[in-house]
Amino acid sequence: MTTIILGNFDGVHTGHQALIRTACDVSAGGEVIAVTFETHPAEFTKRETPARLTSNAMRERLLIGAGVTRVESLKVSEALLRQTPHEFIATLHNRLRFSNIVEGPDFRFGCNRSGTVETLREIGAQLGFATAVVEEAEVALHDGQLVCARSSLVRWLLARGRVADASIILGRPHCVAGIVVEGAHRGRELGFPTANIAECDAVLPADGIYEVAVEDARGKGWSGAASIGTNPTFGAGLRTLEVHMPALPFESNLYSQSLRVSFTRWIREMLRFDSVEALVAQITRDCAKVRV
Repeated sequence: MTTIILGNFDGVHTGHQALIRTACDVSAGGEVIAVTFETHPAEFTKRETPARLTSNAMRERLLIGAGVTRVESLKVSEALLRQTPHEFIATLHNRLRFSNIVEGPDFRFGCNRSGTVETLREIGAQLGFATAVVEEAEVALHDGQLVCARSSLVRWLLARGRVADASIILGRPHCVAGIVVEGAHRGRELGFPTANIAECDAVLPADGIYEVAVEDARGKGWSGAASIGTNPTFGAGLRTLEVHMPALPFESNLYSQSLRVSFTRWIREMLRFDSVEALVAQITRDCAKVRV
């Protein structure tokens, strides 16, 4: 028996995980396929494209880790987006021969997002598959507020530096991966060498200082403090992600290596200091807050 779930699944948050659990139950040991898209359909519909919470590769790893058997990525095109709801599902059914589809109550599909879960049930009655609807997952944030787990809410929280609340919805800390590049060496000169990380594969949280966990490609990890911003004490520059890892030997060379940074806790906002001495004193206090 084959069951599918269909969507963007950006972030693979607790709501997506609830879909997967139901799909695994419905499939009764059979195959569970996550059908998603190589690029966000909004790129073709002139709507603003949401910032990515996960790269395609990370999304696939998370989906499989949550219980999906395999991931099918659809190439987005004008022709695909013009398909009626019936044409879209019929094409998928002919390709995957699924017996069940599991979705949330607000699921939309087909041309102009005109298909609903009721449409899906009608198509299923014609093509011979069942539709299960899973209610949105609710989670409590740190202030006790109950919210529905949605990718858009995770983006909203990250844009305000609320990484701990974003972690609750995601079921893990938000993370980005990138390549260590050479910077201005200011951190090293101040006694706090940093890894400057570029080409990040997911959206960065708001400017500020964060407690982070860092991992290299071999799985070696460090705790650290991350700075996101334009280094205002030295004049406005490019927005960068820099990470200081207290336990890393001072002369370590990480250039060109891939690092994954997980944001665990907000420490403070980005500030401009009147002197280098004041900046060094604050960095010392920031690092003292990092749990080693």
